Amino acid sequence: MNVSRRTMIAGSLAAGALAAAGAARAAVRPAKPLVLGHRGCSALRPEHTLGSYARAIADGADFIEPDLVGTKDGKLVARHENNIAETTDVAAHPEFADRKATKVIDGIEQTGWFTEDFTFDELRTLRARERLTGDGMRTESHGYDGMFRIVSFAEIIDFAAAESAARGRTIGLIPEIKHSTYFAGIGLPSEDRFVKEVAASRFLDKAPLIVQSFEIANLKALRGVLGDRPNVQFMQLIDSDDQRPGDVIKAMGTLTYGQMMTPEGLADIAKYADWVAPWTRQLIPLDADGKLGVSTNVVAEAHRVGLLVGCYTFRPENQFLAADYRAEGAAPAARNVEGSVAEIRRYLSEGLDGFFTDDPALGRRAVDGDG
Repeated sequence: MNVSRRTMIAGSLAAGALAAAGAARAAVRPAKPLVLGHRGCSALRPEHTLGSYARAIADGADFIEPDLVGTKDGKLVARHENNIAETTDVAAHPEFADRKATKVIDGIEQTGWFTEDFTFDELRTLRARERLTGDGMRTESHGYDGMFRIVSFAEIIDFAAAESAARGRTIGLIPEIKHSTYFAGIGLPSEDRFVKEVAASRFLDKAPLIVQSFEIANLKALRGVLGDRPNVQFMQLIDSDDQRPGDVIKAMGTLTYGQMMTPEGLADIAKYADWVAPWTRQLIPLDADGKLGVSTNVVAEAHRVGLLVGCYTFRPENQFLAADYRAEGAAPAARNVEGSVAEIRRYLSEGLDGFFTDDPALGRRAVDGDG
């Protein structure tokens, strides 16, 4: 680690935001669409565990995704939300019963146990479990309930480095910084810690790193700090059309994700990000029968302004597929491999540059044309 890298950390993220005022560098389209392991291989292993990441890598994921939330003592850990009621066995720990709370996160009230109320060592006493439940839902993943513990971002970086060395191919990381404005508001800003973790890693000096967020201000600030690194890109995530980013809500602004998806909005995103990533149905919506309808042409418009395009999330269970790709007579929770691969390929025909999938083996098959 050289001195200039450590000196970079000391610079404020506010200054970084000012440095991001210019246009983002042009992003080069990958030779093949990137298979992004959504929370690892969350269709077959409890999400955000080393078991899930290991399976994703073994199944051909180009990148693995850690969603990052903060702990009481300032660590970044991999959980989809800071509310861990659904993804851990915390409710079975009587020593933590009094930490159950109701909070408002990005304008939504929820009740549970929250990472910011635990130290990292306390979180390590918990065990992860499959989030999705229901008759026959992800039975293989449920078979691993209780086997894996919560891991830190630093541990995931080291794990990706070890897997890259062992397999002879570089595994990219695509972390999402969750609820940035919320965590800053409680005195636990995620971005400073994130920059320190990145700068401390020799692996991330060169390994591909795509930083993603549903918010805007943190991407602009991080681009100002990390944007000079040729291995780092930035991805603007897009939620439902009528929703607003968390930082916009906090500032009492009116900008919606729907407005961000217009030609003018995409051009604005291209000033600070390399990627835009809406959810699948914003690219090809469902029609009245639940089948895939007419393309919105967002991919073409995003490419026109220089953005790469990803999307989220392809899931292999019958109930998550468009009606024209479901297996007739199969249970909603049944795995539908052929239907999932076919649906991914329909979206790939739009010109996607990457996509998130709960089952990277199926994503790899869709991209490589096997079967």
